[in-house]
Amino acid sequence: IVARMYQKAFSLRGFAVVVASDGEEGLGKIRQILPDLVILDVMMPKMNGLEVLDKLKHDQATKDIPVIMLTNLSLSEEVKLALENGAARYLIKCENEPKRVLEIAQELLK
Repeated sequence: IVARMYQKAFSLRGFAVVVASDGEEGLGKIRQILPDLVILDVMMPKMNGLEVLDKLKHDQATKDIPVIMLTNLSLSEEVKLALENGAARYLIKCENEPKRVLEIAQELLK
């Protein structure tokens, strides 16, 4: 439901959006499409967002794609790990409305 909400919000602003249902599918799509920006949740089936982030940042083809971690996990350990491993931003879903996430995405794409 949350992914569809963000897909709609970003699409209405002219972004082409691709959604994946789990980390493995997402990683495959990212490697195939090479998007301008990736938004990852930490909690995903098959491969969590921190694992996907690590694989992206260790792949020459995807290491420079900005990644926003958008999750409800606000544990300092996850935040620190994500930012140390190359996430451009770590946002808490309940603290950031889609409009704010969109603004941050646009800033990162400049």
